[in-house]
Parts: sequence; C-alpha cells; structure tokens
Amino acid sequence: MSEYSVKDIKIMEGLEAVRMRPGMYIGSTGARGLHHLLWEIVDNAVDEAANGYADEISVTLHNDNSVTVEDNGRGIPVGTHEKLGISGVEVVFTQLHAGGKFGNDSYGYSGGLHGVGASVVNALSEYVDVEVAVDGMLYEQHFRSDVGDDDKIHSGQPTGPLTQIGRTRRRGTKVHFLPDKRVFETLRMSFDTVNSRLRELAFLNRGIKFNFTDARERGNKREMCYCFEGGISDFVQLINSGKTVLYEKPIFISGKYGDILIEVAVQHNDGFTDNICSFVNNIPTTEGGTHETGFKTAVTKVLNEQLRRLGLLKDKDASLQGEDFKEGLTAVIALKMRSIQFEGQTKTRLGNTEARPAVESVVAEQLSKFLEDLKNEQVTAKIAEKAISAAKARDAAKKAKDLARDKSKMENAPLVGKLSSCTGKNPAENEIFIVEGDSAGGSAKQGRDRRYQAILPLRGKPLNVEKKRLSDVLANEEYRSLITALATGIGDSFNIANLKYHKIIILSDADQDGAHIRAILLTFFYRYMKELVTEGHVYIGLPPLYRVAKGNDIYYAYSDDELKQVTAGMKGYTVQRYKGLGEMDPEQLWETTMNREHRALVQVSVEDAAEAERRLTILMGDKAEPRKEYITEYAQFNIQGD
Repeated sequence: MSEYSVKDIKIMEGLEAVRMRPGMYIGSTGARGLHHLLWEIVDNAVDEAANGYADEISVTLHNDNSVTVEDNGRGIPVGTHEKLGISGVEVVFTQLHAGGKFGNDSYGYSGGLHGVGASVVNALSEYVDVEVAVDGMLYEQHFRSDVGDDDKIHSGQPTGPLTQIGRTRRRGTKVHFLPDKRVFETLRMSFDTVNSRLRELAFLNRGIKFNFTDARERGNKREMCYCFEGGISDFVQLINSGKTVLYEKPIFISGKYGDILIEVAVQHNDGFTDNICSFVNNIPTTEGGTHETGFKTAVTKVLNEQLRRLGLLKDKDASLQGEDFKEGLTAVIALKMRSIQFEGQTKTRLGNTEARPAVESVVAEQLSKFLEDLKNEQVTAKIAEKAISAAKARDAAKKAKDLARDKSKMENAPLVGKLSSCTGKNPAENEIFIVEGDSAGGSAKQGRDRRYQAILPLRGKPLNVEKKRLSDVLANEEYRSLITALATGIGDSFNIANLKYHKIIILSDADQDGAHIRAILLTFFYRYMKELVTEGHVYIGLPPLYRVAKGNDIYYAYSDDELKQVTAGMKGYTVQRYKGLGEMDPEQLWETTMNREHRALVQVSVEDAAEAERRLTILMGDKAEPRKEYITEYAQFNIQGD
C-alpha cells in the first residue's frame, strides 16, 4: 500500500484551487461552464444596476472568442487595500471570497453570493484586461495565465500594478477576457444563450439598457438592445405571446415586506397548464421554493374569496383547489432580498422561510384590491370562469385516473406484452427506451441488454398534449402505458421517488416525423412530469444516419459532415442511408445506439424556463404562423448535425 502522510496534504492558495478543480466553481468545462464565466462578470454589472448605480450594460463577443463586459456604474474601488497592500481591482480579480457583497453596506441586493466571480474568471482565462473609470480618472490592469519556470501554469497573475492612464468623462468598469483553451472544451459562446439571458435580465431590471453585440462573423455583425419599461409585465406578455390570453394586460403587483422587495406579474391564457417563473436577485429559481409557495397560497385564498363574493361559490360549497386557479396561469415572481439560502441538488430552490409570508402578504393584499375594483370586474369574471371550468375538468380527470388505475390492474398482461422490462432491480442503473414503431421496437428488444434496458414501442404519433387537459391525456392508451411503465404517477400524484428507470431515452428516426415525435414526448414530460426533465432523467438517443462498408470494415456516420470525413480518400465503399430505425438489425442498433460504450445521448435540460415555455407554445400550440416562422429560421431535423 502506498504511504499517506502529512506531506501528501496539499494546500492550494489563491487561484490554483480554481485551476485544479474548475467544476467546483463553474459546474463544468463544457459550454455551460464557459457561459458561466460570462455570467459572473455580467452579474457584477447587474448588481451595480440593481442597486441604482448603473443604467447601461454592454456585452460584446469578439472574433477571437474573447468577451467584453462594460457598465456605467461606480467602478471597482481603485484605492489600496489596507491589509493586502494592493489595489481594490487586484483584490477582486486575484483573491477568492473577496468583494463588496458580504456586508450590506455597498450592495443591498446582490446576485453574486460567494465573492468568487471575478477571481474565478481570471483563474480560468488566458488573459483579463480591466479598465476602471472613477472620479474622472481612467485606470487599467492586466492579468495573464502563463507557464512559469517550473513548467506549471500560474493563473491570473497581474503583469503589473493598477496604473492610471489618463482622464475620462465616462464611469464604470470594463472587463475584457479570453477563456483559456487549456481549460474549456469549446471557446465559442452561443448567441442564443447569451441573447436570451440578457433579454431576461432586461425584463427583471426595469429601465436598464442592455446592449449585446456579436462581432464574430465578419460582415455580419449582430446587434441587439433591450430595455423594458414594463419590466416583468412585459416578460409575462412575451411568454404568452403565442397563446390566446383571457385579458389584455398582466396584473402587476409590487411591494415591500421588511427588507424584501417583491414584484409579481400575472396573466391567464386559455391553455390547461401553468407556468410560474421565479427569480431572486436576478437568479432563476427553477425548482421554486418558499416564495412560490407563498404566491400559490395567496392566489388560492384570494380567488376563493372572490368566487364567494360574486356568489359563484355558496357557503355549502367546498373551496376550489390551487390547481384550479393555476390552469392557464402565467406568472413571473421577482424578489430582491439579503442573505439568500438555496436548497435542492442544483441549488435553484429558495429556502429562506421569511420569503413565504412576505410574498403571501403582498400578493394577497394587492390582488384582492385589483379584483374588487369595479373597473376590473371583467378580468375577475374571466379568471373565475376559467377556475370553475378547471375544477369540473379536475373531477373528470380524477375519475379518469381512477379508471386508468383500475384498468392498468385489469390489463397488466397486455402492458407487459407491450413493455419489455429489464431484469435489474436498481432504478439508478436501469433505462427505458421509448421507441418509434413496432419494427424498431422489435430490433431494440432483440438487441438490448436485458439486465438493465427496457423497451416500450409506440404505435403511431402520440397525442399532442399542449392543448389537452389531463383527462384527455389519461384517456390515451400510449400515455397510459408510459405512465404505468415509469410508475411515478402523473399530475398531483406524481412522485419521482417511484421512478423505475433513471434514464428515459427517446429513440426516434432522424427525420421530420422523428423530430415531431421527440417534440410531442418532450412536451408531455415537461407539462405533466416536469421533474423528470429538471432532474435530468430524460435523454434523446442518436442513431446513425449512414452505414459505410468497405470489405469487412464497417463505419457509421451520424451526420452529412461526418459522412464526408469517413469517406474522405476512401475508394470502393458502399453507403447505406438509414431511412428509419426499423432498417437496422438488432446487432447494428445495439452497437450504434444502445451500447453504453459507444452510443451518444443528449440529456434534456431546462436552463431558461421562460424561453422553454415560449418555444413549446410556438412549436406545439394552435397558432400556425409563429411556428412556420420559427421552423423556417431554426429547424434542423437531423439532431446529430447540431
């Protein structure tokens, strides 16, 4: 056995720890971690704006994959730090857990919680150049990550002290950085990802101007500018833009409860599912939390009171349930508060207990005033009508669920015949393939590893659930089989702890019909089993498009570009274009698509809940024109080419 003594305990100081374990600080070294660098710098600028010190933020993506973020805030302090003897700029960019956000004097509300943002960006970049404009003076400092005489990379070392380089009329901070190719798998940031987040921040920070320039394509520079005087009300209207709304303007609520600032915007549409997007200090809380609980409690209480006031509910009638009032509800909740506490595996659920009574109190008081105002009586009536209709549908859904439960007991044998389950009893190891068509299902059943792989074939296209109530979903045989196979239940009875397969893999053809089936199934999971998506259990399988044979050698290509690479310089070969999964024999399907050693899977996740909602509405809703425009611009049915 190797010895383990005190000399084996390494103490990493400064930025060395970040370089050694980047995943601990930014999550990954893939595309998500790359964008995280940008968010760290942008969040610092947004904190200046959120606290009233800036009103304009600019982001530029350059041709060499470097990025510039500039704000017109107060500027990072340039004075000498009393204990460290270096400038405030150098402290911020070289010292972990250093910043002005730990006390409440400099920043009342901050999205940068840990004080590691700027220093982490410096540690994981080839270079960082900082300009600070304060009190009419312009200062600059440069940082580099270079290989030293000891052949080790020394991260984020200042090339010299902060230097005053002249006078200026501008104010604020400008950071220009190049992520390090020795750390990241890719250096190219996504225009859509950056654009979507900056637009979201503009909604959440009313009146703040966000400029975004993508200068990477020569002669095709893209420039965007966002500033929303309506704030989160405009945000709700964007989310509902593809839907038919019940009333024209969102209901806007704002108030203060102790030190907590609360803004809520609400608007109902004619759909059957709800969409609540919540944020705390501009940070998305995709798993909800105490603030969402307070909101839902207040809405249920107030709307039941209004139904009784209008005589739509009698004294003897039972109150409606929260889910009745949530049907067709779109809401954005935005809080600003001190000392945020996050919970959950992904740290995206608010845990502060004081947030619940704060939101409940403000929403209950102001929503009651709005609905009791005579000039809003039509809005009140439409919300009431929608809720009563939802309650009737809920009763129908309960009967359908009871019927489905009884039916599944009676028809267990036919389901077993359709579902080829695996022999393994460990859900964490098990996976289920939802396969398009009986032909492909037959190949998958023969080619699978029975120890941990289950197969559920689909017959035809499943029902599009976007415009259907739960009772309609439960009446559909394909979905009943899927619900029974997963064992989680659905709707209010959903329990992820009962999930039998921790990998749910959608396996469809790489064509338009396959893309449509993927979209339909993803819509179902997102609408009725959202936790499966947010917890990372849903995947898309990637079958090959081509089989290339030369003699006894077989190659597979997953895109047209890959086919060109495989056949480059090759002579005397044959190419088979797979029109569908059913054309692959069991051995081919196993080797290319199901074998854990060789297959490729895309994990489905939700980074931007509001954008996910908008795109689902466009693609699966009942308005054809927005869908046509989206498909014309973005559609790429061969997912392997993305």
